[in-house]
Parts: sequence; C-alpha cells; structure tokens
Amino acid sequence: MLDLTQAYAGCPTSSLQFLHLPRETLLLYPFADSVVVLNARTLAFVRALAFWEVFPSTRHLAQPVQCLTVENSMKLVVASLGHRVVAWSLSGTLNDYWRVHSSLLLPEDQQVTAFNCMSGLLAVGTRAGLSVYTLILENDLPTWSLKWSSSVPSLSRVRFSPSLMYIATTSLHDNVVRIYLTTTGRQTQAISHPRHVSDLIWRNSPSSSRDDPILYTITADATLRIFLPVLDAPQYLQLHSALDTFSSLPFSVASQENKSSVFRLDREVLNVALKSVLEQAQSAEDDARRRRIREITEEGWDIFLRVLGDGSLVVQAVANIDRRPPTLLKQFTLLQTAPGVLSGPPIHLYIVPNPGRPSLTLVTSPPLKTYELVILPFFDARIDGLRLVASGAEHADADARDDSRAELVRFTRTPNGEGVGAIRSDASGEVWHFDWAKTGRIVRQGRWAADDAAPVDQFVVFDAGRRFLTYSSSANTLTLRTTPPATVRVPSLTSLFALSPSSHASPYRTLVGITASQTVVVISATISGTSTSLSILSETPLPLPVPPKLILPVDPMAWVGQLGSGTRGIAQTHDVLLSVSEEGELAFWIPEGSLEGPPDRAASNGQVNGVNGADKPRGREGHIVVWKCTGQVRTGRKGFSMARCSSAKKSVLVVPTPEGEELTIWDSKESEFALGLEYREVLSDPIRDLDWAATPDGQSILAVGFAHRVELLCQQRATYFDETAGWSVCWKIDMSGMIPHPISDSIWLARGTLLVGAGHQLFMFGQRRERDGDGKRREESLFEHVARQNGPLDDYHPQMILQCLLWEKIELVKKIIVNLAHNVESGLDIHEWKNLPIETFLQKDEDARAVRIFWLSVVSRSSPHIYQASSHRKNYSLLFDIPESKDDEEDPFSPPVIQKLLDRLEEQPIPHLSRSENASLLVLIQAALEIEEHRRALDPNGLRYLISMRSFYILNRRASEPNTPASPHSGASRPPQLKRRERLRYRDMIWAFHSDSQEVLLTTSMAACEGKMCWSDARALGVFTWLRSVDAMRAHMEVVARNEYMAGDNRDPTACSLFYFALGKVKLVHGLWRQAAWHKEQQVMLRFLNNNFQEPRWRTAALKNAFALLSKRRFEYAAAFFLLGGSLKDAVNVCLRNLSDWQLAVALARVMEQGDDGPILRDILNNTVIPLAFKDGNRWLASWAFWLLHRRDLAVRILVTPLQDMAAVLDVSITEIGDPHYDDPSLALLFSQLKSKTLQTAQGTSEISGRTEFNFVLQIARVFCRMGCHVLALDLPRHVPPPSPVSTRFALEPALRHKSSILIDIDVTTTPPTRRASPSRSPTRGASPVRAAPKEELKDEGDLVARKAGIGSLMKSAKQDVKVPEFDMNAFF
Repeated sequence: MLDLTQAYAGCPTSSLQFLHLPRETLLLYPFADSVVVLNARTLAFVRALAFWEVFPSTRHLAQPVQCLTVENSMKLVVASLGHRVVAWSLSGTLNDYWRVHSSLLLPEDQQVTAFNCMSGLLAVGTRAGLSVYTLILENDLPTWSLKWSSSVPSLSRVRFSPSLMYIATTSLHDNVVRIYLTTTGRQTQAISHPRHVSDLIWRNSPSSSRDDPILYTITADATLRIFLPVLDAPQYLQLHSALDTFSSLPFSVASQENKSSVFRLDREVLNVALKSVLEQAQSAEDDARRRRIREITEEGWDIFLRVLGDGSLVVQAVANIDRRPPTLLKQFTLLQTAPGVLSGPPIHLYIVPNPGRPSLTLVTSPPLKTYELVILPFFDARIDGLRLVASGAEHADADARDDSRAELVRFTRTPNGEGVGAIRSDASGEVWHFDWAKTGRIVRQGRWAADDAAPVDQFVVFDAGRRFLTYSSSANTLTLRTTPPATVRVPSLTSLFALSPSSHASPYRTLVGITASQTVVVISATISGTSTSLSILSETPLPLPVPPKLILPVDPMAWVGQLGSGTRGIAQTHDVLLSVSEEGELAFWIPEGSLEGPPDRAASNGQVNGVNGADKPRGREGHIVVWKCTGQVRTGRKGFSMARCSSAKKSVLVVPTPEGEELTIWDSKESEFALGLEYREVLSDPIRDLDWAATPDGQSILAVGFAHRVELLCQQRATYFDETAGWSVCWKIDMSGMIPHPISDSIWLARGTLLVGAGHQLFMFGQRRERDGDGKRREESLFEHVARQNGPLDDYHPQMILQCLLWEKIELVKKIIVNLAHNVESGLDIHEWKNLPIETFLQKDEDARAVRIFWLSVVSRSSPHIYQASSHRKNYSLLFDIPESKDDEEDPFSPPVIQKLLDRLEEQPIPHLSRSENASLLVLIQAALEIEEHRRALDPNGLRYLISMRSFYILNRRASEPNTPASPHSGASRPPQLKRRERLRYRDMIWAFHSDSQEVLLTTSMAACEGKMCWSDARALGVFTWLRSVDAMRAHMEVVARNEYMAGDNRDPTACSLFYFALGKVKLVHGLWRQAAWHKEQQVMLRFLNNNFQEPRWRTAALKNAFALLSKRRFEYAAAFFLLGGSLKDAVNVCLRNLSDWQLAVALARVMEQGDDGPILRDILNNTVIPLAFKDGNRWLASWAFWLLHRRDLAVRILVTPLQDMAAVLDVSITEIGDPHYDDPSLALLFSQLKSKTLQTAQGTSEISGRTEFNFVLQIARVFCRMGCHVLALDLPRHVPPPSPVSTRFALEPALRHKSSILIDIDVTTTPPTRRASPSRSPTRGASPVRAAPKEELKDEGDLVARKAGIGSLMKSAKQDVKVPEFDMNAFF
C-alpha cells in the first residue's frame, strides 16, 4: 500500500564506491555520520550504515565520515571518521544482512585522509604517514594487524595495484604521484604532473597474459595519461600516451572548449556487456552494427569517455596496450554525440553491469544520476543509446552539497500538505514544495542557516512551501523570510501553526500562536507582490474557567483538498483549535467571524515592513477574537503526554501508565448513547510521534511513530461477524532494516504520502499507482484499503444482507442474491459489478412484491443463464384466457440458481472479502433460501429468529467440515477463520420471545436438532428463555429429558433425572433405573426412589444426598436431588453458582412455579440476570428480564436510557456497569415494536424525552453508517420515525388511534411512577469506563410533561372503558 518512493539521503561529496553482487550492484558513498547504500541502477535506498553503531561517542559529532572503500571479493565496506576505522560485511543467502565486521582505532593525532582495501590488506593514509594492515583472526575475531608504517606527506588518495605489488598515492600539497612497494613500504618512483591529480586508476586486465603495472592518471585539466613500464625496468613507469581535448576534437573546437571531463570505462565490465550482445541472435541488418562491437572485444581496446561542456560525449579508444613495444599504442575517436546528452561535465562517472540485460548502467555525480547505456544504439551514436533511469531528487539543487549535516528534529507542513519544512538539531532548516502532480517529489524552496544569536525554535510553512516564517524565543521575534524580510515582536510562544486561507489568491495569511500561559495569539501576514508585513490581530484566552494544559490545531487537510491543490476552497466553517484540560476534557473551538482581512489602522503600531519597527509589541488595538466552543468530550485521562486531532475531529491521547503508554482514540460526537471512546491499547514501546491524515471520503488515518517503525491505524467497520476493535493497524513501516537511527518525526503530505525523518535522511512513502505499464492491476492503495475497511458496503456484502433480513427486506435480499449471481456469471471484473439502485432499498417488502413481475422480466432479458424463460409461446384460445402462472419456473430465486451460485462462490470466493466474510456470505445465501418456505407461517419476529437460527447452524456446520478454512484437519498452517458459536445471541432469542409464532418456531428448532434436542441444544437456542406458554415449557422439558436419556448408548438415568424431577415424574425415573442394570448405583437408587418423597423424612434424606453429591462435584445430579427434596431454591443456586447456567435455573423455576410470577424466578432475574445484563451492557437481556418481571415500562426504557440512569431507579444492587453497547441497530427495531405495545410500555416511553429518543434514532443511524450500511441509515426514519427534538408532542398518538390493539397490563388506579421526581447523576460503578450522563436540560421537560399527560389521558380512558369492541367490518374501510 505504501512504498518507499524516494529517499533523501544527502548528496555525495566524494567519489562513489560500488559493491558488485550476482543480482545487482550497490552504490555507496559517505554522508554525515553514515555510509549510504543505494541500488546502483535505480538509486533505490537500501540501507544506511551508521558509524556510531561501533563508536557511540561519534553519535553527535559534527565531523562526517571522510573516507570509504569497498573490497568486492570479501564484500567488505570500510569507512573512517577521524582516527577511527570501521568495516562492515554483507552476508546472507540474499545478500541482505549487514553486520559489523571489524574496527581499527588509530592514535588521535593520525587523522585518516585516504585508504584502500584489497584481498585482506588495508592501506591507510594519514596526514603524517602511510600504513599497511593485514586482516588476521584473533580468537575467532577479525582483527587488523599493522604490517609496516612510513612517514610520507599528507595523502589524498591510496590505490593498490591489481597484483598487490605496488601502492600509488597522491598528496594534498603537491602534484606528484608516488609509488610504494606493498611488502616494505619503500618508495620506488615519484611521477610529477603539471597540474593537480584528480584521480588515478590501476588498469586491471585479468584477460591479459601480462601482469605489468599500468597506471592511468587524470589531472585537473581533463587530461588522461597512460603510464607503462619500460622493457628493461619493469618496476619503472613511463608516460606513453596522453588524451586531452585536442586529441579528441579538431583544434578549432578544442581551443574553445574550456570545461570538460574525461573518464576511463572499466574494460572488464564493458567486455562482459559487449560479449552478451554478440552472443544474441542477430539478423543480417544487425551484423554491420555489431562489427564495431566485435572489434572492441577482439582487439582489446581500452575505451575512454569525454564529456564536453555542452553535454555531448566523445568516445575514444586506445589500442595495443597489452602489446609490446609501447610504441605500437594507437588512439582514435570512435564517436561523438549531439549536445545535451548529459547536463554537463560531471566530476565522477562510472559504468556498472546490468545482470541479465544487454546494457550497462552509467552513473554520474554530481548531480547523482543513472542512465541505461544500450550497447548497439550507443556505439551507433543514436539518441536512444543513453536513457535516464533515475536521479537523486535533492541533488538537483546547485548547493545541495552544502546541506547541513545535523540530524532532523521536527517537520511542519502546510494545511493542504503541499509544502513541508524541517528543523535540524543545530536550529537550521529547509523548506520544500511537494510536487505531487509532476514528479511526486519534494523540491527545495528555501533554507535558513543556524544562528547562534537568534536560534529558530518554531517555524511555519505556507503557500505550498514557497514561503515560510520562523520564530526565535531568545528575541521573541517572528520573521517572514522574504526579500526584504518582515519581523514583529510577539509574546513568548510554545507552538505556532498556520490556518488555511479561504482563497489561494488572497494576500492575507493567518497564523496562530500559543503562549506559555495558554492564550491564543492571532497573527496576520500580508503578502502583496514584493510588499510583506506582519501584525498581531489579537491575544485572548479561551473562555474556560481554568486554562487548559494544551492547545492544539485541528488538522485541516480534509477541508483544503485532501487530494492536493484540486479543492482549496472552504465550503463551510470548521473547528480550528482543540484544548485539553488537566482532567482530560477535550474542547473544540472555532472563531466567531473571519480571521482574515487587512488590519485596521490601529494595527499599524505593530505592523512591520522590512526591519523597521521590529521592537513594537502589539497589533490591532481593541480587536478581540472570540472563540466559541462547539463540543466537549470527557475522557477522564489525566497526565497525558501527547495529543492530536484529525479533520474528522478524531482525537488521540497518549497517557503514560505503569504497564506502558496508553493510546486512546476519541470521537467528538459524545452523547448519552456514545461515550466517545473508540479504541484503547497499552503499548510497551514508547510513542515518539503522532500525525493524522484524511482520505478523499473524509476518513482518518493515524500514523503512530515509534523508535524504528511507524504503524498506520485506520477505523474498522462495525460488524456482527467478528469481535474486532474499533481501530486496527492497516500498514506498518519498519525502518530497522534500513537505517539504525531512531525516527525523529513523521508527517503526512498530500495524496496519502508519508514523510519520515530519521537521522540525517528523509524517506518518502507514497501510494502505488492503480495500474502497471503491462495493464495488470497492482496491490490496492492505502486509501482503497481504508475505504474497504470502513466505507460503504456493496449490496452483496454479508453484513448488508443480514441487516436487510433483520429489517424485513426479504424481497430485497432475494434481488441482491440474484443480482450477485448475474454478476458472477457475467465474467466482468469485480470493479465493474453493478449494485442495485438505492431506490430498491427504500421500498417496503409489500411494494417490492408489487413490482416483482416487472423486475423478473428485466432479469429474464439481462440474465438468460439465470432466468430460463419458457421455450414455447402460450396459446390463447379465448379473448380473456389467463395462463396459469408458475412461480417456481418464473422465480429466478430458485434452488438450482442459488446452488449454482454457492458452488461458484465456493470455487472462487469474492476477492476483497475475508475468508470469514466469504463464509458468512455463503451461510446467509443458504439461510435465505431455507427460510423462504417458512415465511408465510411466521410473523416478522419469528422470521428474524429463524434467520438467526439457520445461520447459526449453517455456520457451525461449515466450521466443522473438513477441507474448509476453518477446519483444524485441513492441514493448513494458517489459523481458522470460522469459529463455532456456543449459542445464539440474546438478541436473537428475544425476537422469538416477542413472536406470535412460537409453535412454528419450536417445531423448526426441533427439526434443526433432527428431533433430538438435548439441554445443550435448548440452551444454545434459548428455548426456555423465549417460550411463554407454561404447558409448552412442560411438554418441551419432557422432550429434552427423553432426549437426554436416549442420547448415550448406556441409557443413563442420571442424565435426565433433573428434568423429570422438575416435572414431578419420580416414578418414571424409578422405572428408568430398573432398566439400568449396568449402573453401579442401580440398587441404591431403586431402593431410594421407592420411598414417598411427600414425607418430610425422605425429603430430608434427598437433601442430604444432594449435599453429598455437591462435595463430589456432581453438580447437575445434586440439583436433581435438591428438586427431589423439594428445595427449588437450592437447585437453582447450584445451577447459578456451580454450573454457571442461568438459563437452566430459569427453566426449572418457570416450570416448577407454573409461570413467571414465582419468587424464585423473580430472585433469579433480579439478582443474577439483570446484574449480568448491566455488567455486559446487554440491553436485550435486561429488557427480557424486566418483561418477565412485569416491569414492561423498564423493558422499553432500558433500550434507550443510559445504563447508569437505569441503575439509579432500580431496587436491585448493580455493582458493575459495562460498555453500553449502542452499536446494534436492531435495538431501534425492538424499541419501535414495544414502545406502544402495552400500557406499561407506553408509560415507559412517556418517561423518555423527545430529545433523547431523537438522539437515539440518530445514534442508530450512525451505527448503520459505521457498519457500512449507509443506505439503511437513510431508510431508518421510515421504520423508526424520530420525534421532534424541540417541539412538544403527544407521545401516544398511535396508541390512541388504535386503543383496542393495546394490551392493558397496568392497574390504572394505582400506578407507581417509574421515573424519579428529581433525576440526579449517579456515580460510575466499579471499574466501568462509563460516566454519569449530564442532567437533562429544562427545555426537554416540556416534552416529558406532554408525554406524561398523554399517558395519563390514555389511562383515564382505559379506566372508563376496557371492553373489547365488537367486530365491525366497516372498521376495515
């Protein structure tokens, strides 16, 4: 998603070194305190080798690495800094592991000025001498041992000859090349040159039969000299030829050429590339072109390249160097190119091999650039013979080699991310423009040098990096770095940032500074042509009772063009500041009125042009910017160390804790239904940096910087299928393998580009392009991934299908599935699949059925492979004949079509869905097909239960099947994606509880268990939770008892005793024991059960046996004996405390107490179920418990009212309140059903203010959006019409219109209120993170009074007439 697109590793100031590997060539050069390693062809950053890894004392030295050499045979990289030398080696099967090889520490007065390493020998030149070291193993550690040392003039270059017999050196103070013997250090020759020697090269020719020393020298006048040994003195080198400008150009041209460079092209590298070209298949046309290549190879020419001032190239050859006598040398010009091939004569030029390519890589420096040298076109002097491959972005600056060597400290960017600046440890800095449209790189626009008198502490970048402003705390001065500069004195500032301008053409820029006393200083910068000025507009504190601990800017990137400069205008006003108090309270602030515009005349006292009046302290007199608070969030986090706020007003806080640093993310939309906390994690590694980015669709991405990595967090879509966190890491950038320096800062730029600073280097990570040059789609970008994780869903997504099923959109689901089948069969790319129109989602199921015939006709025309129309035309014998419709033939939602779709999705899952989501999609499609045959026999609630039950069983079956991603026997090493669920959610059970089709549901539940429902099945389906009929419960408990007895092969009576004893069928159990001859307890139980348990004596005996069984941990059997002894309470306690099965306790109580009014059941509900529901934040379970307790007013209120407020009105002891869990849209569906179902629920609804109910509907709409079901959020008000939040209304209008349909379940003469007379805040209980809700404002009480008046009127009318009216057919018309 994010790739390293560019590394700004500094410009090389000396020669380059190369390490040749089988697959690539590495380019190395020293910069600051490191050795930079790049790919020689692409200039892609590979690694930085830090000198201080070996010598930590050099960590912050101003002295850079001076010398560098590479030993290719041993893969050694040797560098020096001062009198220290470090060697690294490259190892690993992929040549990707760097380790410290060895080190050498010289005396402090011997500063290394030059060295060379070859075959285990190291020649070190210092200001006072030349030394040679050999590599030995001492205690299995590589060590450098001194071989000899001699005093010589200060050296600038040291080179071993290929035979290791000689060492050639140059001096800093003369133009003499000196030759030394490697064995003794004796000088054998001194070769004087007329000018300064800029380079010297020993000719290495392994293919030659001679090993005589041959030396090339290059002087400052671009003359290359060739030195060969004479016949009678092989150790003595003599000048035999020289290549200067006049030897390669006509005299008239050469006399005018005053700037050129000459380079030797490595003969061995060149020959390998030439031979690979000659070995390729050739045509007759290519034969003539290859004649020159063949001559160069066969004749053994040495090739030299001269770059002229106009950028043209002259290629020269010298022949017969390997032959004797030396008088046979010949030199001639091969070709000359047109001007402009290169930008000018470089200081250094090299050729390196391209493994696997018939070409070479040409490297120049400075500026650092690489070219592909294609052999045949190049030697034909064609323009396509040399093609630019890569260039170092920062090397385009003329003075890039004068960059500061200080480490990066902090970044600051423009509001739209098109400009960025960096400040370094020495208070110097640079400013860049991010040219994302053309090059995708940052281009330097300016810099400031370190100033000891007034060091820069803060700076601001604006106008896409073309202008910047600095602040110095020592002088309390702001300086606009223009020509001439503008300055103004300001109060002492702790932070400074720029606001986005309303128009790019506006001459005014607004800056905001925060003082140490947490006051806000607004500063105006006027930029009009060459005239610039600064002035202070206002200095005011925020209207808070206590000054905040921190004031931060709200990131404006999403408002000023998250894709760059395309949308700079601001459509509406946005928050500007975020304040964080000592108590962790977040407050968002916006200025009233515009902050832009010219300062009035009173501002002239502080306005400064140029340097005049720099000491004047103030700006606009009497002008005060008023800051307005737009929202607050109480986090309860104290002692935070870091905070940031995104454009979407997502705030992140970092709080140090004993376990580590706690990172929390908060939403600004805090209400009684949402606490604002979206994510919490305790991190063991210290956090160094935070920064927000905005996506085109308004989502937020958080970059969390650690010492050696950056983790990107994006928000996750809420889902029914997985227990996922609200945020998760979507990408990780690991810098530990690239650079040893810790990350100093990271910052987002435009277009989702992340700039990371570590040490002296900058690293830019950008998003991939959508398509490669070959047309293949690449990996999805960061923005695409974030949109997939939290954006709107496609209509075929399993979450969308599930919600449509729950919200009675069965016909819509069928259309979605058929449309998915059409898309799958069409063969189109998934990005070309078509979704259903939005209007389809807004239709009711009745309306959808009305247009079904039309829709089927459309499908039949567009999808003939799905819809098989009749092959014959219908014959009409009479005018009014109506052919019989065949639904099974005309319905595209048929078993064959669905089965074909399931098979296709099994073979080819949808790519962008996870394995779990693909499996859930198959489950829901199969469930939709299976419930179609039951829909006419079920009410909507029963249908919801059936959907959930079928999905539950299909999911568990698929999770248990072999050869599936979830199967533990599939042999796959990856963890399973599907997990078995132990039971239905309580939400699904409550749908069955409120269904009027319980007989059908019980039948289908039994069928799902294949007619053998045991207690584990009944508990998983919640059967005894949702059954309302006592007779049905007793009958079904007998079924469960029989199945428990028949479940095992042994027919164990102990398995069913609990249930039969609950039904009072002791004699039946006695009969079962008669058949258990195999059981060791048969005789004892037969004798014991033969007694009369109506007598106290035998009841006491049963209780004693129960306690004995408890001591043996036979809990279920102990509960059975408690029932036999007539102690239901003890049996229930065993179920609750020992078996942890409150459903079993409820089932026993409801059956034995013959209903829902028994004291044992009420005790279970009050002391176990309700506290459990509050602890888990499960409103469904609490609503069911209140319904059984005949507190149906509370059953409605619990769905909407905050849990802490509900706990305050209950007589039950609530010790812990968990997460309120308002992330379930079905809560609104249940609330809309129950709010006016009975008088009690109507009374409970009247206790809820209109604003609270309105906010509840808005919260559910937000939950739909968080789930990706935006279209269902749009359809929500039709299902749950929200009341007006401000106007008073009669709460029970629907109930009054249909009074005959409301169940009167309340004594209208004596009705206790369910709401306290004076509501008060209740403290947070236990360790719950929830806070007490704020008191309702007075304006909501009017609506509450109206609601209470409505319930009073309804109760009065109910008291007068509670008779059911007679049936009247006219009532339907």
